[in-house]
Amino acid sequence: MLEPSAPVYGCFPRWPEDGQDFIHPNDVAIVTRRIPSERVFRRDRFDGTYYHYQYGSVRFRLRPCLWLAVESDGIDIGDSVETVGVGMERELFVAEVYGMYFVRRKGCILYRLRRGETMIPNLYHAKSMRLLTEKTHLRPGEINHPVPQVHDRGERIPGDLV
Repeated sequence: MLEPSAPVYGCFPRWPEDGQDFIHPNDVAIVTRRIPSERVFRRDRFDGTYYHYQYGSVRFRLRPCLWLAVESDGIDIGDSVETVGVGMERELFVAEVYGMYFVRRKGCILYRLRRGETMIPNLYHAKSMRLLTEKTHLRPGEINHPVPQVHDRGERIPGDLV
């Protein structure tokens, strides 16, 4: 059973030195094309053996390994955003977040945007965008509900009572 937890963000700027043993066997081709890089991955949960990561629609699993944790701005790939103009310098438009990259020299995540099928050439900082996608956050329940257990096959109802 997967353990739910709050997502954590980070990147793999270097390849781990122990080969590919940390990658789930079914995900080797996916992972070797995406790390090492400055892409910011979302780590959603841990199933007891592997962490489950995603980058947009791409999903993969890795055993615990060293990565660079990054502070989230609350923006994810696929979110709708509106750019915020600075004076008369920047055109205002609505777009979808298509990529997330951690720029170490700036110490922040920069975002690649897409308008329809057109990629915007510039990268944007979270402060230059306004999130349009509403994200509801529910707090965990306070009551521990028991899970029903079935120990036998149940009783039969006599035919004359039906």
